[in-house]
Amino acid sequence: MQFRKFNRCKPFASVGCLVGLVCVSLTAAAADDLPVREITIFKDGHAFVLHQGEVTTNQQGEVELERLPMPVIGTFWAYSSDPKARLASVVASRRMVSVPQTPLTPYELLEANVGARVLISENGEPEYKAKVLRVPMRRGDEFLHDANVDSVSDVALRMPERGSHVLLEVENGVRVVNIDRISGLTFLDKPQGKVQREEIRNSLRLRFGGRMRPEGSTAEVGMVYLQKGVRWIPSYHVEIDGAGSAHVRLQATLVNELADLDEVTAHLVIGVPSFAFADTVDPISLQETMVQLSSAFQRDNQTAYAFSNAIMSQQIAVAPRGVQGIAARPTIDLGPDVATGGKHEDLYVFTIEGVTLAKGERMVLPIAEVTLPYRDVFKLELPFTPPPEIRSHVNNQQQAQLARLFQTPKVKHNLRLDNTSRQPLTTAPALVFERGRLLAQGLIAYTATGSSSDLEVTTAVDISAHCSDREVGRTPDATRWSGSSLDRVDLEGSVQLVSHRGQTIDIEVERQVLGHIDSAGYQGTFEQNPVNQGGWMAATPWWWSSYNWPHWWYHVNPVGRVEWTLKLEPEEVVELTYGWHYFWD
Repeated sequence: MQFRKFNRCKPFASVGCLVGLVCVSLTAAAADDLPVREITIFKDGHAFVLHQGEVTTNQQGEVELERLPMPVIGTFWAYSSDPKARLASVVASRRMVSVPQTPLTPYELLEANVGARVLISENGEPEYKAKVLRVPMRRGDEFLHDANVDSVSDVALRMPERGSHVLLEVENGVRVVNIDRISGLTFLDKPQGKVQREEIRNSLRLRFGGRMRPEGSTAEVGMVYLQKGVRWIPSYHVEIDGAGSAHVRLQATLVNELADLDEVTAHLVIGVPSFAFADTVDPISLQETMVQLSSAFQRDNQTAYAFSNAIMSQQIAVAPRGVQGIAARPTIDLGPDVATGGKHEDLYVFTIEGVTLAKGERMVLPIAEVTLPYRDVFKLELPFTPPPEIRSHVNNQQQAQLARLFQTPKVKHNLRLDNTSRQPLTTAPALVFERGRLLAQGLIAYTATGSSSDLEVTTAVDISAHCSDREVGRTPDATRWSGSSLDRVDLEGSVQLVSHRGQTIDIEVERQVLGHIDSAGYQGTFEQNPVNQGGWMAATPWWWSSYNWPHWWYHVNPVGRVEWTLKLEPEEVVELTYGWHYFWD
């Protein structure tokens, strides 16, 4: 792959050294707003975030930030880029702040306009002139001697208690009026627009060592941390020409529920990161529970979990037997929005400059495109079925389902993509087109550079397949296991193939059986694994649990698999034969 760059774009330095992601030019930032400069986004929803900016110190010579992250434990690191301002410590705390708000009730209007001249009417009585003196309230410091207060910090975070009366200066004194009695309120002067309301907010204070910095001085500081809240979801557009060339385009959907991003450098990572404490929040966050994110980050829904797990678990696609080495092909230009991708310690990175995305927004970005060679491969997979001895334990509906699965096998048309690019193909959904016509949607598996993977397109209805098995012999007391005398059951089977496609095709057939493979015709190859060792039977079929398998089964009967790879000529009838046996009590 080759990439064109933005003017301000530069290559990503190293995933292995996350703290030193990149140094960028800085602009002045408010003390409560340390902007995001760079973000590394993983497919599982975690993001490594770099904030950096020039901020102003407060009266204590500290930098105070209102935004408090919720990092994974052990991933929060703050720093100072100013050699004259050595960072000594970072303190997270809660504090009371006063926030101007628009008054919505008579109580708030009176509180916002202390000193104003008004006309008051109480429950329809004649109006009278007054001056608003005060709306009484009891502030936090008045609770210092309260028996329920444990410390001064409790007082500082105690919300004021507001009364229900207002003090009005009238001609003959000070009138105390219950605000609920006021039925009319006229301001003789223009009223003020805001009322002050207290809120408890988190605060992050960066303290510096050495001589205290004067109030209003600036310091260049930053922080990095890993937090869940930004995710990228890949998807592919695959256009085939019918002659062995596939144009593959990758795009990313960004889901942002972490922070506002403004002209940020974003790194999209392909790979499987290891975050040992991903579900443990660092105490610096002052949060007892993780923030609730949308369903794009949840694993509750089974369908969504299965899809997300497939996308996020980068399973390497192993090239089938007989696949030859892949020759290098020329790379292509991918457009102006993506910087050069690179491999960094088993992680692959696409760098995008100038990403602007507010919290809660979604964005779709073109990432890369490349032309890859492909070939059409047809695959037939025949799973193992239960021995006749246990089919009485399967109900009629399930027996009919087994019959449909086994007696009418379907040949699948696949595109075998050779990844000749410099970047891996990541696990992602793919839309498949041929000359602008939609063929199917499938799933591309993780494919390393130089390897191949299969993308399933559709059922090949013009290739017929028929499978048949029959018992050819039974030997009583053929073996014993743990006191059980077992019979040997010998079987033969065949798979008949006919192609009506009009050209020679490559087809791969796999047949699985419960038992020992004895023979495989037509140059078939076979292997077998003990059932108790898993293998390709790690995920057992739906009918497996409907029968209480005897203890000896897992010791005397393996799972066998026969494979054939052949070329099938038009209208040619090919019969693939095999034999096997199993033991039964």
